[in-house]
Amino acid sequence: MYDHQPRTTTPDDLPEVITRYLTAHRADDSATAVTTFTDYATVIDDGNTHQGSAAIEQWLNQSAGKFTHTIHLTGAQKIDTAHYIATRHLKGDFPGGTVDLRYRFTLRDDLIEHLAIEP
Repeated sequence: MYDHQPRTTTPDDLPEVITRYLTAHRADDSATAVTTFTDYATVIDDGNTHQGSAAIEQWLNQSAGKFTHTIHLTGAQKIDTAHYIATRHLKGDFPGGTVDLRYRFTLRDDLIEHLAIEP
Protein backbone atom coordinates (compact mmCIF):
# COMPACT_ATOMS: atom_id res chain seq x y z
CA MET A 1 0.00 0.00 0.00
CA TYR A 2 2.87 2.38 0.77
CA ASP A 3 5.97 3.00 -1.34
CA HIS A 4 8.20 3.92 1.58
CA GLN A 5 9.45 2.07 4.63
CA PRO A 6 8.07 3.36 7.95
CA ARG A 7 10.51 5.40 10.02
CA THR A 8 10.17 5.51 13.79
CA THR A 9 9.29 8.95 15.06
CA THR A 10 8.21 10.36 18.39
CA PRO A 11 4.53 10.72 19.22
CA ASP A 12 5.19 14.47 19.54
CA ASP A 13 6.10 14.53 15.84
CA LEU A 14 2.75 13.16 14.68
CA PRO A 15 0.63 15.68 12.75
CA GLU A 16 -1.70 17.77 14.88
CA VAL A 17 -4.84 16.19 13.38
CA ILE A 18 -3.69 12.70 14.38
CA THR A 19 -2.84 13.85 17.89
CA ARG A 20 -6.24 15.56 18.15
CA TYR A 21 -8.00 12.37 17.02
CA LEU A 22 -6.03 10.13 19.40
CA THR A 23 -6.68 12.48 22.33
CA ALA A 24 -10.40 12.75 21.58
CA HIS A 25 -10.74 9.00 21.01
CA ARG A 26 -8.99 8.24 24.30
CA ALA A 27 -11.39 10.62 26.10
CA ASP A 28 -14.45 9.13 24.32
CA ASP A 29 -15.05 12.60 22.83
CA SER A 30 -16.82 11.55 19.63
CA ALA A 31 -17.85 15.12 18.75
CA THR A 32 -14.22 16.24 18.56
CA ALA A 33 -12.92 13.01 17.02
CA VAL A 34 -15.31 13.16 14.05
CA THR A 35 -14.07 16.66 13.15
CA THR A 36 -10.63 15.22 12.36
CA PHE A 37 -11.98 13.29 9.33
CA THR A 38 -12.76 14.40 5.79
CA ASP A 39 -16.46 14.28 4.85
CA TYR A 40 -15.93 11.08 2.84
CA ALA A 41 -13.34 9.40 5.04
CA THR A 42 -13.21 5.65 5.59
CA VAL A 43 -12.49 3.83 8.85
CA ILE A 44 -11.84 0.09 8.98
CA ASP A 45 -12.06 -1.40 12.46
CA ASP A 46 -12.72 -4.94 13.65
CA GLY A 47 -13.45 -6.08 10.09
CA ASN A 48 -16.09 -3.41 9.51
CA THR A 49 -15.88 -0.45 7.13
CA HIS A 50 -17.44 2.90 8.08
CA GLN A 51 -17.55 5.50 5.33
CA GLY A 52 -18.60 9.14 5.57
CA SER A 53 -19.05 11.47 8.52
CA ALA A 54 -22.36 10.02 9.72
CA ALA A 55 -21.12 6.42 9.70
CA ILE A 56 -17.85 7.38 11.41
CA GLU A 57 -19.69 9.35 14.09
CA GLN A 58 -21.97 6.37 14.71
CA TRP A 59 -18.94 4.07 14.98
CA LEU A 60 -17.24 6.48 17.41
CA ASN A 61 -20.37 6.72 19.58
CA GLN A 62 -20.85 2.93 19.63
CA SER A 63 -17.25 2.18 20.49
CA ALA A 64 -17.06 4.90 23.16
CA GLY A 65 -18.96 3.05 25.87
CA LYS A 66 -18.54 -0.53 24.71
CA PHE A 67 -15.72 -1.52 27.09
CA THR A 68 -13.83 -0.05 30.01
CA HIS A 69 -10.17 0.23 29.10
CA THR A 70 -6.97 2.20 29.31
CA ILE A 71 -5.08 3.35 26.21
CA HIS A 72 -1.41 4.25 25.98
CA LEU A 73 0.38 5.46 22.85
CA THR A 74 3.46 3.24 22.62
CA GLY A 75 4.91 4.12 19.23
CA ALA A 76 4.71 6.23 16.10
CA GLN A 77 5.98 5.84 12.58
CA LYS A 78 6.06 8.12 9.54
CA ILE A 79 5.87 6.58 6.10
CA ASP A 80 5.65 9.86 4.18
CA THR A 81 3.90 13.22 4.64
CA ALA A 82 0.47 11.64 4.20
CA HIS A 83 0.88 8.24 5.89
CA TYR A 84 1.50 7.54 9.58
CA ILE A 85 1.14 4.65 12.00
CA ALA A 86 0.38 5.08 15.71
CA THR A 87 0.61 2.04 17.97
CA ARG A 88 -1.54 1.98 21.09
CA HIS A 89 -1.64 -0.52 23.94
CA LEU A 90 -5.15 -1.21 25.24
CA LYS A 91 -5.95 -3.01 28.48
CA GLY A 92 -9.48 -3.57 29.75
CA ASP A 93 -12.57 -5.72 30.07
CA PHE A 94 -12.84 -6.63 26.36
CA PRO A 95 -12.23 -10.20 25.12
CA GLY A 96 -8.54 -11.01 25.58
CA GLY A 97 -8.05 -8.15 28.04
CA THR A 98 -5.00 -6.64 26.33
CA VAL A 99 -4.02 -5.79 22.78
CA ASP A 100 -1.60 -3.65 20.80
CA LEU A 101 -3.35 -1.95 17.88
CA ARG A 102 -1.82 -0.18 14.91
CA TYR A 103 -3.72 2.85 13.67
CA ARG A 104 -2.77 3.41 10.01
CA PHE A 105 -3.61 6.97 8.97
CA THR A 106 -3.83 8.51 5.51
CA LEU A 107 -4.12 12.30 5.52
CA ARG A 108 -5.53 14.69 2.94
CA ASP A 109 -5.76 18.48 3.32
CA ASP A 110 -4.77 18.26 7.01
CA LEU A 111 -7.60 15.83 7.83
CA ILE A 112 -7.85 12.04 8.12
CA GLU A 113 -9.02 10.49 4.86
CA HIS A 114 -8.51 6.86 5.84
CA LEU A 115 -7.93 5.04 9.11
CA ALA A 116 -7.36 1.30 9.44
CA ILE A 117 -7.15 -0.16 12.95
CA GLU A 118 -5.56 -3.59 13.22
CA PRO A 119 -3.60 -5.80 15.61
